[in-house]
Amino acid sequence: MKKPLIILTGPTAVGKTDLSIKLAKAVNGEIISADSMQVYKHMDIGTAKIMPSEMEGIKHYLIDELNPQEDFNVVKFKEYAEKYMAEIYAKNKIPIIAGGTGFYIQAVLYGIDFEENDEDTSHEISYRKELEDLVKEKGELYVHSMLQAVDPASANSIHPNNIKRVIRALEYYKLTGNKISEHNEEQRQKESPYNFCYFVLNNQREVLYERINKRVDIMLEQGLIEEVKHLLDMGCTKDMVSMKGLGYKEIIEYLEGKCTLEEAVYILKRDTRHFAKRQLTWFKREKDVTWINKDRYNNHEAEVLEAIIQEVQLKNII
Repeated sequence: MKKPLIILTGPTAVGKTDLSIKLAKAVNGEIISADSMQVYKHMDIGTAKIMPSEMEGIKHYLIDELNPQEDFNVVKFKEYAEKYMAEIYAKNKIPIIAGGTGFYIQAVLYGIDFEENDEDTSHEISYRKELEDLVKEKGELYVHSMLQAVDPASANSIHPNNIKRVIRALEYYKLTGNKISEHNEEQRQKESPYNFCYFVLNNQREVLYERINKRVDIMLEQGLIEEVKHLLDMGCTKDMVSMKGLGYKEIIEYLEGKCTLEEAVYILKRDTRHFAKRQLTWFKREKDVTWINKDRYNNHEAEVLEAIIQEVQLKNII
């Protein structure tokens, strides 16, 4: 018999956090964060991280798990998430994976073996070094264009800033002669080992974009600049995976004098809106997804929650 699993996702700033807590209370669940940034300690404001005081007694996993100096990726997420799901099942509770990183969710939901190319063969190390040198010499966009030439599907799904994944995709092509996008697509056809409900929250674009802009303003009021300064004082650098996140790289540019604060805020809002658009594109490709358009319920959270619970009951999750 398949074990139950609920997924609650959607674009950034759509309102996943509050709803996930209400859902967890309703179904006797605990929450595993599928957020690539909230996993880091000391990074609270720029990640819009839920604080312990806001969790309302619901246990959360993969929040404040790693130091900013550590790398986090889909392989590590899958490893941690499956460990925590086993703990949640042992309590006879239901795991709720909540967060906006569709790549992470997919890996757990379908037990996907994403190629990460972490074998340290001398051939691979030399090619990786060659690519890393190219990044320093010609920039991330140049190396991303190399991926576009050999594997357009991967290039379209990997942001140029995510240079580690760009390099891995190029390594995979170099070493195997195959496209990593095709490998991953094969993996996506797997049947899920879970009895699951996969909800994607959405809202009208103008409402979502307004929420994103407001969220950035609130982050600045709460002390985003001071948070980034503190991280830099701790020894964090802009090359770290953690510091490439939205809200951090833009403020670093400002602190380095490469742009004004007004320009940094403009870029942060713009890029966050673009990020939300890419998230929605990802979720539209996923199978067996239930879309929950909040505007259909006039953004009444109680009605949204009721619709979700009805679907969960229909699929015999609870």
